Amino acid sequence: MARRSRLENRGRFHQAMGTEAKRGFSELINGDKPVVVDFTATWCGPCKAMAPIMEQFKQQIGDRAVVLKVDIDRNPAAARHYQIQGVPTLAIFKRGGIVWRRSGVMSAAELKAAIEPHLE
Repeated sequence: MARRSRLENRGRFHQAMGTEAKRGFSELINGDKPVVVDFTATWCGPCKAMAPIMEQFKQQIGDRAVVLKVDIDRNPAAARHYQIQGVPTLAIFKRGGIVWRRSGVMSAAELKAAIEPHLE
């Protein structure tokens, strides 16, 4: 059975899932507003640890940036395209390009410091 995918608003941050989200994802990352993408997997322990950190980060930056979560198992094409070798991998996109990328668990303060230069 094929999985249906969509871009959903999950309260504080969005989850990009599968091919139906591709157009919305592309539009978001090509915009002027920075987009923080958390490449993750449901089976990944460190990814689970990042979930509350990402929520805290989103609260800190508000609507100055978009925060997305991309499940690499549901989106293998995205994982290949962005050469995701391990999870969690976090990337900041702006105007279609990756302006920052890092793998592993990090604090909300580290994320905030990484995005600050890209906020207008």
